[in-house]
Amino acid sequence: MTGSSDASGAEQIDLAQLGTILRERRGTLSLRQAAAEVGVSFSTLTRVEAGAQPDLTSFTLICGWLGVSPAQFFMPIAERRVTPMDEVIAHLSADPRLEADAASKIASVLKNMYDVLAKAPTQRPVVACHLRAASALRPGVPHRLNSMLGAMHDKLAERVAAGEL
Repeated sequence: MTGSSDASGAEQIDLAQLGTILRERRGTLSLRQAAAEVGVSFSTLTRVEAGAQPDLTSFTLICGWLGVSPAQFFMPIAERRVTPMDEVIAHLSADPRLEADAASKIASVLKNMYDVLAKAPTQRPVVACHLRAASALRPGVPHRLNSMLGAMHDKLAERVAAGEL
């Protein structure tokens, strides 16, 4: 796992941070000595320090030895926003009084009505930037960086609209 969400939307472990903290905590202890203290094999500890994902038991033993909460290493994922229409369709599909075909027909009518009557949301243009060190940034930095890049984009768009660029 690399530290981002996978296709299933599961949270990922920040393996780089785990390896770094493990190396720092181990200090002058050899890998074999530290592995014995942690209660995992030498090879497991070696792989985790190198950035490999441990199994759940090893992960909890390592976190216990480090004296940190396992939650510290989980990176937040973007949650799928459930729209009101999604909720309505889920309720229709779960209604035992409706056959699947009937629920689908009602959902189709509702989607069509919604698409015609709902106002389009105002969307801000997306500003993208690839950061190789994003997983090593302090918490909150990506959000602040996003705000700064968004502000820069808006200013540039204003200058383009004014014919300055």
